[in-house]
Amino acid sequence: MHPTRWRRSTHLVVGLGVVALTAVLVVAAVFLTGAHSRDRNRIPPPEPAVAAPGVTPVDDSAAVPTGAGLAAALGPPLANPDLGVITGRVADARTGKLLWQQGSDVPMQPASTNKVLTVAAALLTLDRDERVTTKVVATDSGPGVRAGAVVLVGGGDPTLSAAPVDEDTWYPGAARIADLAAQVRSSGVKPTAVLVDTSLFSGPGMAPGWDPADIAGGDFAPIQPVMLDGGRTQPVSVESPRSLTPALDAGRALAVALGVDPATVTTAPGPASGDELASVQSAPLIERLRQMMSASDNVMAESIAREVAGHDQRPRSFAGAVQAVTDRLSRAGVEMTGATLYDSSGLSVLDRLTATNLDEVVSLAAGPDQPALRPLVDLLPVAGGSGTLSDRFLDPETSQGAAGWLRAKTGSLTATNALAGIVTDRGGRVLTFALISNGAGQTGRTAIDALAATLRTCGCGA
Repeated sequence: MHPTRWRRSTHLVVGLGVVALTAVLVVAAVFLTGAHSRDRNRIPPPEPAVAAPGVTPVDDSAAVPTGAGLAAALGPPLANPDLGVITGRVADARTGKLLWQQGSDVPMQPASTNKVLTVAAALLTLDRDERVTTKVVATDSGPGVRAGAVVLVGGGDPTLSAAPVDEDTWYPGAARIADLAAQVRSSGVKPTAVLVDTSLFSGPGMAPGWDPADIAGGDFAPIQPVMLDGGRTQPVSVESPRSLTPALDAGRALAVALGVDPATVTTAPGPASGDELASVQSAPLIERLRQMMSASDNVMAESIAREVAGHDQRPRSFAGAVQAVTDRLSRAGVEMTGATLYDSSGLSVLDRLTATNLDEVVSLAAGPDQPALRPLVDLLPVAGGSGTLSDRFLDPETSQGAAGWLRAKTGSLTATNALAGIVTDRGGRVLTFALISNGAGQTGRTAIDALAATLRTCGCGA
């Protein structure tokens, strides 16, 4: 996630080394060629290798599994008691036809598979190249505003970073405080104070069903319209605790960069107005969605859902975002009966979704009728290969060759495991699936992986 950055000197040394080695080899080759030119038994050079294409399209004529075949194949892994209460749904990706289900309309705690809905709503609502802008404006008047103050105006970007421009951050392509400060200095303004405008978002920073202990645990920061590195106090650490005051942290970082006392930074009393002095933009939406799905980033999910809400002229709050997401999916034809959501990340223990809710979203993305949703399939982590599935489906005793053939969004909370995604079965048919396990035992994650992997190997035709 954080690739090693080579310095120019390293490139130079390596380049010179290659040149020197090449020269040696050329001299040696000339010498050896001359020495053996009279050798009648010289071995001819080998034929150049020809690479075969690495991607083969699936065959639309591949046999569709039968319900009875799927039921028989899934029976043994379904019997694992560590699954707890398990619901699920399997459909044919090409036609959307339901092939198998178990309790698929029962509301269950979905955990982070909820993010599938957020991604889908964003793809259906926003331009995939859309960026979020963070601004600095000058203001000299207003209640509670010090003369000569500048205001950092949160635009909904949690990826802003205080790291130097030439250093990697948690989020590739993140905007930098340093760029904002440089633009302010170039404007000729010499700030005396920094305020932070957080008025874009409304309502509480935490959703019902969120545990405040998870802030220190690194799962989220209070949702505010400007943050540094998603609220991480250790910007490039996987397990970093999050900040209780992410917006003020961003303001303090700007103050330091501008030579203003960070201890004086406060929240603006209302929406800021004044001449724009500086602005920076986030990475495009599609890249932010990729980052969010790969790491199952709760803060990113909540921020993007608020973009959807803003587009629909709804409050940029937990409730407004949930309503915007579910309404947009309903208009696209997704069955949302049984869905009760308090956030857009799946972190709330109060959230409920059905396997039908989840699988219908994936089916739309994999099928032919909603091309705007097709990127969702590519954003799903790959079994044994990427994101939250990079270290799963690797055990040959349980994965059944699913690594590389299965893509899914994961969901994990205490005693909850869920998967929603696609898999190509042994016969070459692409299937969509959603599996939700609540009240899971100690090996619940392994058990649900084994259940999903069965879809890869079964074939399950007539």
